[in-house]
Amino acid sequence: MTPTRSFEVIQLLHRHDVRFIVVGMTAGVLQGAPAVTFDLDVLYDREEGNVLRLASALVELDAVFRIDPRKLRPDLSHLRSAGHKLLHTNLGTVDFLGSLDDRSFDEVASKTVTLDVEGLSVSVLALAELIEVKRAAGRPKDLAVIPLLEATLTRRRRS
Repeated sequence: MTPTRSFEVIQLLHRHDVRFIVVGMTAGVLQGAPAVTFDLDVLYDREEGNVLRLASALVELDAVFRIDPRKLRPDLSHLRSAGHKLLHTNLGTVDFLGSLDDRSFDEVASKTVTLDVEGLSVSVLALAELIEVKRAAGRPKDLAVIPLLEATLTRRRRS
């Protein structure tokens, strides 16, 4: 599996002025977790203007649903929904989330930190919240990274 070119996706979303929050393991990596992840997960604001900007970005990314053999492209009705859009793009695998654990973009926004990522201001799910999301998901792959994320959080709090 080829890793997603996450920074390039983030740059493209910024160019299109999309409001988003990096969630998932990339959020942990950006905050110092010594891990590797092969995809990018982003929660996006479902406000109409943002959905239109995201749709434009997805055209540039040549995005298609990755589990659909018909190479179906996400449309506005998909993007307006709260569900997960599991996409393959020309920059790798990106999961676009309309909600996170049934919480909207605005509800999650207060649980973020803003990081400088190579000159870009990027909203990222805070480590403590990421740990809770992983714990709530309860999947073996999520539970396995909790000790790593907790150690990273402890190290960050000390420094």
